[in-house]
Amino acid sequence: MKYIPTIGLEVHMELNTATKMFCRCPNDREEKKPNINVCPICLGHPGTMSAPNKEAIKSILKLGMALGGNISERSYFDRKSYFYPDLPKGYQISQYEYPFVEGGELTGIKLTRIHLEEDAGKLVHSENGETFCDYNRAGVPLMELVTEPDIENGEQAVRFTKELQLVLRYLGISSADMEKGEMRLEANISVRPEETDKLGTKVEVKNLNSFKFMAEAIDYEIKRQIEEIEKGNRIIQETRGWDSEKHKTFSQRSKEEAHDYRYLPEPDIPPFDLTDKEFIDIEKLRLEVPEMPWEKRERFVSEFSITDDAASTFSEDRMFADYYEQTASEVVAEDISDDQKKECLKIAANYMIADVRGVINQAGVDLERFKEKVTPENMADLCILITRGDLSSRMAKDILAEMYETGLDPRNIIKNKGIKQVTDESAITEVINQVLEENPKAVEDYKNGKENVIQFLFGQTMAKLKGQGNPEAIRKVLGESLK
Repeated sequence: MKYIPTIGLEVHMELNTATKMFCRCPNDREEKKPNINVCPICLGHPGTMSAPNKEAIKSILKLGMALGGNISERSYFDRKSYFYPDLPKGYQISQYEYPFVEGGELTGIKLTRIHLEEDAGKLVHSENGETFCDYNRAGVPLMELVTEPDIENGEQAVRFTKELQLVLRYLGISSADMEKGEMRLEANISVRPEETDKLGTKVEVKNLNSFKFMAEAIDYEIKRQIEEIEKGNRIIQETRGWDSEKHKTFSQRSKEEAHDYRYLPEPDIPPFDLTDKEFIDIEKLRLEVPEMPWEKRERFVSEFSITDDAASTFSEDRMFADYYEQTASEVVAEDISDDQKKECLKIAANYMIADVRGVINQAGVDLERFKEKVTPENMADLCILITRGDLSSRMAKDILAEMYETGLDPRNIIKNKGIKQVTDESAITEVINQVLEENPKAVEDYKNGKENVIQFLFGQTMAKLKGQGNPEAIRKVLGESLK
């Protein structure tokens, strides 16, 4: 029998506001000392009053706008009652019936809602079995995004959550660093026989802290549920965890329903009227939403004629994309033909993705530091020299490294080193004749049909020319000489 998986995601994302959600305590995730970013409000002392963080509300509205969601005209907070040792109030201020955002879509996956709440604290377990509560995180602004059950497998879930992480970073509202717990994933998974439309029993897999673990957990749980059904066993609605060492899910507790939380409107915080421009001007806020990753990818392909893969790579890092775009604008402004501009833009993309990253990694610096030495103007000039045939690719790689070391522009480096590309065919022919004489076996192999030896002979020729030979001229003369 064939089974159809049905998967929905719940994604929790900590916002990077300066203060917590309902008090003025610093929202400082880097602080190492426990229980210093706390006050009577986030510690849940009796008689304290919560005051919502307006910047956190703006952040969730921006995300809703970016994902095409509907901004609610009226919204309010609820009390969600449950007990955890690291939840000092004994309840969580969250949202239930009237979230700030409903609907939306990302990577073809429809969204149910995006609501705002506060994070819990953190339990710290010592080696001798004692458990301590650190409340520095308690009250940190937390967004929860819930998808429709549109996802079919782990790969599709990873594609969605990776794009969501990019969106959060583009908006500047969360670093979404999963290693730091700033983005946490939960998957609701069920399977049903193909011949029925009735959904199977849902199992929630919680606290998945990497894309890899999420994909593995989803695919494992689908397989587990199918095997249980095939054995005649009933799937129990429960919460399960993921054991990353054993690569399997395990039962944690029975799944709570909404009524178990005894939701009630938060009495200390009045409802929000989001049509009130005095509170938040929605149309003005829309202007603060930047170009999104998918928009950037589409524009880079159409505007700069680069590949989809290159555009996708640039979209993953806004600073890197900005550096390429600044370089591209210098190329476009150059007095060269349109065909040369198109070729130069492709060369610039390839050099950025491979060679610039290589220099950055080797030097152990970030892009900002690299740009101080290699400006977009100089990067564009280097690519133009390659396009015009004044520099070979091999020469350009060495010059790029020296541009970072010295901060000089490529033309000064070429002048200082006396570098000049050899394009004269007679000089190239002379070197190729030497190479062929020194490598009779390669010549014989070529005669016997092993045409891949041309690349070896090309490399030998370029080495003798100290990397200064024109590649096109070498290939032309080498081909003629071998014939």
